[in-house]
Amino acid sequence: MADAYVYLLGRALVIRQEQIDGKGEGFAYNKIKYNPLGSADFANPNFDVAYLEAWFAVDEKTPVILKVPEVKGRYYTAQILDEWGEVVVNINNRTFGSKPFGKFALVAPGSTPRIPAGATPITLHSRKAKMLARVELKGDPDGAVKLQHAFKSTPLGRPVIAKPPAMPMFGNKDLIGVEIFDKLDATFASALDVAPNAAEMQQKARAVANYAASGKDARAAVDAQLKKVVPAFQEYAFTKSAPYRNHWVGGASLGNYGKDHWLRTTANFAGIWANASDEAMYFVATRDSDEKPLNGSGSYVMHFPADRLPQAAVDSYWSVILVGVPDYRVVPNSLNRFNFNTYSPLKSEPDGSLKIAIGPRPVAGVAETNWLPAQEGKPFSLTFRTYVPKDIVKKGEWQPAAVTPVK
Repeated sequence: MADAYVYLLGRALVIRQEQIDGKGEGFAYNKIKYNPLGSADFANPNFDVAYLEAWFAVDEKTPVILKVPEVKGRYYTAQILDEWGEVVVNINNRTFGSKPFGKFALVAPGSTPRIPAGATPITLHSRKAKMLARVELKGDPDGAVKLQHAFKSTPLGRPVIAKPPAMPMFGNKDLIGVEIFDKLDATFASALDVAPNAAEMQQKARAVANYAASGKDARAAVDAQLKKVVPAFQEYAFTKSAPYRNHWVGGASLGNYGKDHWLRTTANFAGIWANASDEAMYFVATRDSDEKPLNGSGSYVMHFPADRLPQAAVDSYWSVILVGVPDYRVVPNSLNRFNFNTYSPLKSEPDGSLKIAIGPRPVAGVAETNWLPAQEGKPFSLTFRTYVPKDIVKKGEWQPAAVTPVK
């Protein structure tokens, strides 16, 4: 049952996000939302970039033209994902070296619609896809915003757009229960899963669904069992879903998951729209160096030695963000300071090392510019991102510094 539930949960989390996005002001499919700097209404946002996002919807006759501007001297990508959280493609100067910008035609699988000359076709996995595009601020927010707004999307007609499957809204603390097994055929029909074990996992889910539908007692038994499955999955997500080194879980290959639906669901749960590992690798800390849960009532220091600085681990940039638990949204503070990155005005130690302080107030011995505020009494987690990571990160030979409590 746990296997079937975790498999389905990955899809349910994307459906939930589509429902949330669809209720946003001015939302429409095939319309790009240019997020204001410092805002993003999903778990673990990235404040180092100008975000833009869209839900694309196509049909057999109707493609969508995506225009990507020329971007020089800063990181950018137009990441397109399917309805299970798998990366379809990243359009940028690394993966599309022969055409890093210009017009691209997003088309439905198996279709051959007419597209304009010069538009490169990209076949989606189903009739919908999510785009999350990023343009690095790099100390020039005005320039990033200008480039952000140069991304354009145009549907070539009026595609038939299905509503997202019916799914009750749920939170991250308790997650969804037996209701996830209701109307299973509609859920599976809504989006193709490209995982090689999709048929196997969907049959497992159908077996549980059929049992739950056999009577009130059976349905109650499934729901009772899920009350054990949910905390077990949450524990797995933050301690076992990837290598656990230096009190950080991370360094796993995300974005495309093969048969590992547990990892895919973890990515959708803790930071939806995870990117492929060549673009970014992620690390999450929920515990300090004493293996105690991180909490805003305490103070902590991350100390990077001079020969293990974050910038040395990336070919683009790094960042670390503090988010609350269990919602994984940013924690308000009087400084509106939610993260640090390569371009933050951090003060180094005399020996060239770097200290980052975390807590409800500045930490003695660490420059206040290096203080990441936490909310008193509120549990939190840290997400550390390495963009265009070097081989030392990909091989598991580099992790962020441990989050050490100040005693």
